[in-house]
Amino acid sequence: MDVKDKVVVVTGASSGIGRACSKEFFSCGAKVVLASRSEGKLIELAGELDADGERTLVVTTDVTCESQCRNLIERTVDRFGRVDILVCNSGVSMRASFDEVDMSVLKRLMDVNFWGTVYCVKYALPYLLQSHGTVVGVNSVAGYLGLPGRTGYSASKYAMRGFLETIRNEYLNQGLRVFIIAPGFTESNVRYSALTADGTPQGQTPRNESSMMSAEEVAVAVRKGVQCGSRFKALTFVNGKLAIFLNKWWPSLVSRLANRSMRMEPDSPVK
Repeated sequence: MDVKDKVVVVTGASSGIGRACSKEFFSCGAKVVLASRSEGKLIELAGELDADGERTLVVTTDVTCESQCRNLIERTVDRFGRVDILVCNSGVSMRASFDEVDMSVLKRLMDVNFWGTVYCVKYALPYLLQSHGTVVGVNSVAGYLGLPGRTGYSASKYAMRGFLETIRNEYLNQGLRVFIIAPGFTESNVRYSALTADGTPQGQTPRNESSMMSAEEVAVAVRKGVQCGSRFKALTFVNGKLAIFLNKWWPSLVSRLANRSMRMEPDSPVK
């Protein structure tokens, strides 16, 4: 798929991977719809990309609200007449042991990561089928193996992956493409805003951000995957492709390694 002149809807567009994806698709000639709860940041990004506003549209959207996801797609079609690519990127993480975490945190993870994807795909689907378009699910290695201290995050990413793979199979003969991408730890604000046991953001990252891949690298991989019609891509080797492969054939080893890795984090909730 040539993305030039395509209509791309990006959720979570105000920061991190979503912001980088918006810039990447716009730079390749696409019309980009920017969606997130942070209207001010979206307006700033739209002004940075497109001073005339001819190829951008800002739609303030909380993906946990079904009616707002419907509004996002309706506004897109009203403005541009179609939807070619839907990038389901909105997401929230967590860092807490299951025995200590408040259940509202797990619900929040499912509402954003899983239901936010389901709602957007539901209302974009008729237009994606018309255009033989692509759904992009920004997933995680946590959607392929359970990460200690991230119960709600892993569960929501597993659910998201299962939903998207089913949608791919269900509409296989109608031209719908589904591309699931699993970045490794990425330099973004997702760990700063990760929820703790009581639901408050942790405010700081336990990891060295400078050693991680950039959001811009992920965005390029997303755009290339869409153009090539890819089905799945893990962006790291040891913590991505290798971990997913070993989890199929040597799950006990991966369990021990995952537990050890998470226990080594500063102030880890994993004992």
